Amino acid sequence: MSAPDGSPVGAERSIGQLFASATTEMSALVHDEIALAKAQLKQDVKRGATSGGAFTVAGAVLVFSLPMLNFALAYGIRTWSDWNLALCFLLSFAANVLIALVLALIGVVFAKKAKKSQGPQKVAASMKETAGVLQKAKPHPRPAPQPELEDRAPAAIEAVARSSS
Repeated sequence: MSAPDGSPVGAERSIGQLFASATTEMSALVHDEIALAKAQLKQDVKRGATSGGAFTVAGAVLVFSLPMLNFALAYGIRTWSDWNLALCFLLSFAANVLIALVLALIGVVFAKKAKKSQGPQKVAASMKETAGVLQKAKPHPRPAPQPELEDRAPAAIEAVARSSS
């Protein structure tokens, strides 16, 4: 088993190797979060397009079906019921409005789903959290050099210099 940089697990790695490994992993994390944001954005756009399409169809049904459907329905109601022709046209119009309302309701449902989904905002918050953690990360402190060895070295050199002279 080996680490991402190819060195065996548990082996001592240099600071450069650790930094390279951390940089590689951070880069992969950022790329994965960007891919996630793109996927969620595609889904939101698809829902928005479905909502817009439903609203467009609702408008088209209301506009294009009114003349033909109103006349056909009004004369059909007149034939079956023997009511006043104006009342028959009003009932025909009400039926078309009811169909348009159902389609608009479908559009509202999809619009709410698209609005409720906040995928890119979640990914952005996750990336900010990752950056915050990395900013607070500190390297392990290196052990301080032992002062008694450093202090002894000049004294030992001086002692050797005196004894040799």
